[in-house]
Amino acid sequence: MKKEDITSLDDIKILVDSFYSRIREDDMLGIIFNQNIQDRWPQHLEKMYRFWQTILLEEYTYDGRPFPAHAHLPISKVHFDQWIALFEKTVNSLFEGEKANEAIWRAKKMAIMFESKLDYIRTNPDKPLLF
Repeated sequence: MKKEDITSLDDIKILVDSFYSRIREDDMLGIIFNQNIQDRWPQHLEKMYRFWQTILLEEYTYDGRPFPAHAHLPISKVHFDQWIALFEKTVNSLFEGEKANEAIWRAKKMAIMFESKLDYIRTNPDKPLLF
């Protein structure tokens, strides 16, 4: 069966739901996400739908700042590598095309940026980082 590209909010919801299902079951990442999100999964998923809808479909429904919610987490390169591996596996299992490739590219760029900001915060605790 030929896979289609990401073209709609329904596709975004399939991607997000599938990805976070894998995250919740992951030995390394599941505990971090579940401890921090707790019983707010529906709200988190809604926010992720809007985030990816804005990024990939250019339908501007998200206006948040994603980094601050992650600034306090005990995460490092190994966590970002696992996050990217799960994201890429999820996208590739469901979709194929320009937007699918863009989703992976953007996720990788986001992981690099978040990891860099976290490293900065940890090595410069007295210098504020403007989000």
